[in-house]
Amino acid sequence: MRYAVVIEKAGTNYSAYVPDLPGCIATGSTVAETETLIREAIELHLSGMREDGTPIPPPSSQVEYVEVAA
Repeated sequence: MRYAVVIEKAGTNYSAYVPDLPGCIATGSTVAETETLIREAIELHLSGMREDGTPIPPPSSQVEYVEVAA
């Protein structure tokens, strides 16, 4: 599966979340570290959902960039 991930600058670090998996978050000191940690968080989140018998939502969020004049 391929889930959309949002990574944002958060003061002195970075934070990430997955719109299709509420509560699935990670923080890191760099973008690369945050990407690694959110990947691990997604795997753990999905594993917990399977153990709990909770249906796993299919990826549905889309990410697009829109250019605007500055």
